[in-house]
Amino acid sequence: MPSSTDTADDARYLALKARDARFDGRFFTGVTSTGIYCRPVCAVRTPRRENCRFFALAAQAESAGFRPCLRCRPELAPQALAWSVQDASGILVRQALRLLDAPEAWSEPEGGALVAQLAARLGVSDRHLRRIFDAALGVSPLQYLQTRRLLAAKQLLTDTGLPITQVALASGFASVRRFNAAFTAHYGLNPTQLRRTGTAAPDSGGSGRPVRLGYRPPYDVSALLAFFAARQIHAVESVLDRPDEQALRRTVRLAVGGQVHQGWLCARFDPERPLVALTTSDSLHPVLPQVIARVRAMLDLDADPEPIAAVLHTPFPEGDGLRVPGAFDGFELAVRAVLGQQITVAAARTLAQRLMERFGEPIATPWPELSRLFPTPAVLAAAEGDALGQLGIVRQRQAAIVALARAVDSGRIALHASADVDATTAALCQLPGIGDWTAQYIAMRALRWPDAFPSGDVALHKALGVRGGRPPARAALEASQAWRPWRSYAVIRAWASMAQKLPKQ
Repeated sequence: MPSSTDTADDARYLALKARDARFDGRFFTGVTSTGIYCRPVCAVRTPRRENCRFFALAAQAESAGFRPCLRCRPELAPQALAWSVQDASGILVRQALRLLDAPEAWSEPEGGALVAQLAARLGVSDRHLRRIFDAALGVSPLQYLQTRRLLAAKQLLTDTGLPITQVALASGFASVRRFNAAFTAHYGLNPTQLRRTGTAAPDSGGSGRPVRLGYRPPYDVSALLAFFAARQIHAVESVLDRPDEQALRRTVRLAVGGQVHQGWLCARFDPERPLVALTTSDSLHPVLPQVIARVRAMLDLDADPEPIAAVLHTPFPEGDGLRVPGAFDGFELAVRAVLGQQITVAAARTLAQRLMERFGEPIATPWPELSRLFPTPAVLAAAEGDALGQLGIVRQRQAAIVALARAVDSGRIALHASADVDATTAALCQLPGIGDWTAQYIAMRALRWPDAFPSGDVALHKALGVRGGRPPARAALEASQAWRPWRSYAVIRAWASMAQKLPKQ
């Protein structure tokens, strides 16, 4: 009788034969006859079943001695994000992976110091962390991190013309020597040899070969773009949703390693394949891994629709292609959430527009409609109440914006996908003018928490039919327990079920 593992591998082989994009990033196939590992969507001839070994992670395939395919490029696959509310060890491993996937962690201390730091952040011993990694994944935290760094470097070598030194630093390596040694040991060729394949693009004002980002279908691109379009701030972002092009363009600023980088990006959805083509200004190339991570979060490219639909399809059958819209910059999203409290989407957008025009900075881009950057935390932290009041912002929200800006500028609050969700939402609720609804909305979109739930949202109450009788927030919260751990997606589906799809933000 075949084992459950054999049965699962047979199912993976069928997905491999079909080149089914729904399984992209959920497993990788190592081919013993070639020593190469591939994504399920690889266009090469399907290998024989007896020559296939299947792995859940790229790090597992590399630990087993396989090298990444140069054709399907495993670094383009969406990340495998699975969540549970029951298995404590599984939750710990997935949270650790979430932290290791963040490019900000790639330049942390090496070796045991990094593992000890990661374990301390998770509240466990480094020995326990290593043990559960080995039991759950068969690789160590350092092996996983090394694979993430090397695949990021491979993408930079292939899709940009960055000098080798900048590729090494951007990928988290302390020196070019160590980068070259690790790359050669894992892939059997040095970085220069990979670039000589002719696939690297020249740096030409950001107009060279775009970086490709994969995702798993189904994906309702129009719904996501409509969400962004309803909230777009002119001069900062531009949404295109037409038959010949579906894209999001915007100006961006990010601080990495004490340096501030600013520029522009364009994320264009491929009409034929489950891919997003990302083009950026040259100024962002040194921090491209961070930009890629933020764009993936902003567009929710790492979502796995299958487990989400397993929980939410019955109560929300029309929403299987919906994603949770994220944010490139968590502080910008938080300010816009504060501005949107208890007013319409259009009114919130007007206030955000005024704020940007008063406090934003000019920037040059290839598109006349994009010409300014959203204000920094430092600028808004020093904003006077009179200046904010002249924009039509009421006194309570003035205080909330200034307090939020000061907390972010000082580092007391971090608003990104690697932040501790419980600690961050608690800290947000301690600020004047920010309550649970705003904190949960920020967790959903900026912290990328899949189980956030703004139970006090009026539009949500209406969608769920809990507006009468007992307190609607309590009724909504009780109803939401059946949708865990995907309540953020349930909120998006509930909003979309309304005739007026979008809530106030």
